[in-house]
Amino acid sequence: MTKLSININKFATLRNSRGGDNPNVLKAALDAERFGADGVTVHPRPDERHIRYSDVREIKQAIKTEFNIEGNSQEQKFVDLVLEVKPAQVTLVPDALGQITSNHGWDTIAHKDYLVDIISVFKNAGIRTSIFVDPDVRMVEGAKATGTDRIELYTEGYAKHFAEKKEDAIRPYVEAAKAANELGLGINAGHDLDLQNLKYFAQNIPGLLEVSIGHALVCDAIYLGYENAVQMYKRQLQ
Repeated sequence: MTKLSININKFATLRNSRGGDNPNVLKAALDAERFGADGVTVHPRPDERHIRYSDVREIKQAIKTEFNIEGNSQEQKFVDLVLEVKPAQVTLVPDALGQITSNHGWDTIAHKDYLVDIISVFKNAGIRTSIFVDPDVRMVEGAKATGTDRIELYTEGYAKHFAEKKEDAIRPYVEAAKAANELGLGINAGHDLDLQNLKYFAQNIPGLLEVSIGHALVCDAIYLGYENAVQMYKRQLQ
C-alpha cells in the first residue's frame, strides 16, 4: 500500500502566527504517527516562517516513523541541517528564496551536474534522496542520470484539472510513472492532493510508494478532527 507522510508545516504556521507553543509542533508529529501515518514530512525554509530548525531536531529525536525533510539544497543551512539530523529521506525542491510554496519540479537536464553533486553528498551520508519532478518523461529520464533514489511527482497540475477531466489530468503522470518504473526509480508524489483526488491518483499510478500531504489534510482536520482526517486519507490509499 502507498505510504502516507504528513507534512506538519501548517501546524507550525499556526503556532508562529500567535507566538508561544500552541499548537505544539512536536505533538503534531507524534500524533500523526499515533493516528496511523507512515511518516512525517517537514519543509524548513531559511526564514523559519513555519517549521523551525529547532523543530526538526526535536522531531527527529522523538518519532519512530519515517522522517522526510524537504527543502532547497542550494541553501547551505539546509544541507547542514539534513546532514546533522540524518532523516530517512531528503526531498530536494528547486525553491527560490522567499517562495510561498513549491510550484515546479527540477529541470533535471539543465541542472544535472549540480544534482549529481548534491545528491551524492546526501547518499554518502546514508540518506535516501528524492527530487521534485514535473510529469515529463524527459525530466524523469534526466532524474535517473542524477543518481537519485526516487522522484516526487509534483501534482498541482493533476489536482488543478482533476474536476474537469480526470482522465486527461492523470495521463502525463501515468506516463512519467511508467518511465520511472522502467528506470528503477522509486515514486513519491505530493502537492494539492486531497480527499477528492487522492484515491483516483493512487489507483492509477503504478509503483506509487509514498504521498506527502499537508495543507489539505490540516484543513480537513479543522472540520473532521485530526485523527479522523488521517484515517480518511489512509483509506484513500488502500
